[in-house]
Amino acid sequence: MNETVGKLYTDLPLELTVSVGRARPLIKDLIEAQKGTVLPLDARVDDPVTIYLGNKLVATGELVEMDGDQRGNLAVKLTTVSGLTESQNR
Repeated sequence: MNETVGKLYTDLPLELTVSVGRARPLIKDLIEAQKGTVLPLDARVDDPVTIYLGNKLVATGELVEMDGDQRGNLAVKLTTVSGLTESQNR
């Protein structure tokens, strides 16, 4: 692939999934669920989160709160990046 075509692909946006934990409710609990129902997760607030591209684990990180104009929004500070090739990781 020539450099121009490669650059074209690197400018495409991706959608990543950030997983904060898993819930394992009983079916009856979901049937009875309503607004305000709390689903416990198997993670603590300060546990690392996992980041996926499709089904592939590409990184881990920690949740942080944004500052400035985006104050209050969540972001992820990467702590490891393992699922990308070296050239993509630069």
